[in-house]
Amino acid sequence: MTDLIACLSTGKGTWGHVAKLIEEQEWDNIFLITNEFGRENFQPKKQAEYILINSNRYLSELVEDIKAQLKEKLNPLDVAVNLISGSGKEHMAIISALLKLGVGIRLITLTPRGIKEI
Repeated sequence: MTDLIACLSTGKGTWGHVAKLIEEQEWDNIFLITNEFGRENFQPKKQAEYILINSNRYLSELVEDIKAQLKEKLNPLDVAVNLISGSGKEHMAIISALLKLGVGIRLITLTPRGIKEI
């Protein structure tokens, strides 16, 4: 099956999108890339692992932080990624970390007709 990685950060209404994405499908593992505020305040209905970041760090440091926390935890062949929430800096760090880990990724979103790959 598929692992889900979702950025859970800033953006009006984006936490609701991520919550529905989590609920809509069965996932092998769910990883939420967020900060302390997100970990303390977002309550997913399924078990998820929080990958904590500090967006004030340099981009290269964010990449290394994400890589270190995800290393050897992901299905290397099927990782669904959702970046609806967060900043460009966070998105770049996530994509860079995943590519450096050598995993295959698919960008996904939730539509009125369900989850779609983009």
